[in-house]
Amino acid sequence: MSGNASIQETCVKVAQILHRKRVEQNLSLTRVAEGCGLSRQGVSYLERGMRIPNLDTLLRIAAVLNVDLAEVIREASGKE
Repeated sequence: MSGNASIQETCVKVAQILHRKRVEQNLSLTRVAEGCGLSRQGVSYLERGMRIPNLDTLLRIAAVLNVDLAEVIREASGKE
């Protein structure tokens, strides 16, 4: 697997983990979007892997979910 494919795969896994954590906390897309200053559709696109989020966006979503982004990235990259 090329470096870029591996990076993209990790980004998609990060988004999936954040989605799972949002659902576990019973938070709506709207609540997360409002909390981090994004549109509901934007958060949905990120969670479904349709958009690759930048670091600022990931940090804002992680803050709303009260999760450690570094831990999420480690989990997504299989380096737990």
